[in-house]
Amino acid sequence: MHRVLVLGAGKIGSLVATLLATSGHYEVVLTDRQQPQSLPPTDPGNLTFSLLDAQDNAQLDKIMGQTFQAVISCLPYYCNERVAEYAKKHQLHYFDLTEDVSVSRNIEKISQNASTAFVPQCGLAPGFISIVANNLINRFDAIDTVKMRVGALPTNPNNVLKYSLTWSTDGLINEYGNRCFGIENGDMTELLPLEGYETISIDGLLYEAFNTSGGLGTLAQTYAGRVRHMTYKTMRYPGHCEKIHFLMEDLKLNNDRDTLKRILENAVPKTKQDVVLIYVSVNGWQHGELYEENYVKKIYPQSIHQQPWSAIQVTTAAGVCAVVDIVLEETDQYQGFVRQEVIALDEFLVNRFGRYYS
Repeated sequence: MHRVLVLGAGKIGSLVATLLATSGHYEVVLTDRQQPQSLPPTDPGNLTFSLLDAQDNAQLDKIMGQTFQAVISCLPYYCNERVAEYAKKHQLHYFDLTEDVSVSRNIEKISQNASTAFVPQCGLAPGFISIVANNLINRFDAIDTVKMRVGALPTNPNNVLKYSLTWSTDGLINEYGNRCFGIENGDMTELLPLEGYETISIDGLLYEAFNTSGGLGTLAQTYAGRVRHMTYKTMRYPGHCEKIHFLMEDLKLNNDRDTLKRILENAVPKTKQDVVLIYVSVNGWQHGELYEENYVKKIYPQSIHQQPWSAIQVTTAAGVCAVVDIVLEETDQYQGFVRQEVIALDEFLVNRFGRYYS
């Protein structure tokens, strides 16, 4: 029985706690500043809730000093460095969902000389997408191009953005506004967000894709000098990128993100009727010949323990839970900073939580 602390009872944290507690192998303490709307029935003691302001250092230090094996941060990205510092202090394994590149780099610094594992960027993208890409890359003798594309979209778009808010608005704005990274001619390089426009057809439906920040995780660092070209892009319905570019660049709301957040949350509806698209394409040389291999997947909302969960909730929560499960079952193999791509795809997909991707 693993005893873990889950910080944040929002869209993702609630499902993370649900999946772990109902597995029968985890004792979970879920925390937030306010009581979640509902929690699933579990065996007594497997899931408890505690009020906590995670931005209060004294409260955070006190609860993390209890007898936990790991902490899973489902908090906004700007809270994670503080959580990582207390995780190191109290010798806890650390996991988060951050897409923020600078936060992940600082967590890598915090993890130096740690006796436990520090695994940021869990979930879908970053997270599962790097595990898939790494699996495909390892099938080749030499690599030319790696394309990683992910979209979380409403199944029935009906507004001018052709989009619904399916996850964190702060995280979404971060992806659209921050610098991106990739590999060009073998060298790791910075790319502009909302650029690199292209179209992709999946099952006869047309999507657009463009540069966004964070989804690549640490894969560019891992493969710089070994891959000629590597990019990560977000997929949307055609027309979305142009309108986001107008908001963020022409109206300069990338420099006033609080206003942009208010606009989006007041005008763009939320939905649980969504679809997650995963597209990875790798081409290179196998036995002296140029080949291409692809991984394409669509994942839809699911009912888990009599509650409906959106596709982005399922993929993100299952992604972090699978990695937590793998690391905690084999703690001798994981210490210090752990990149997502060290997790084997086969091991991930047969995991009790990873199976939600199957």
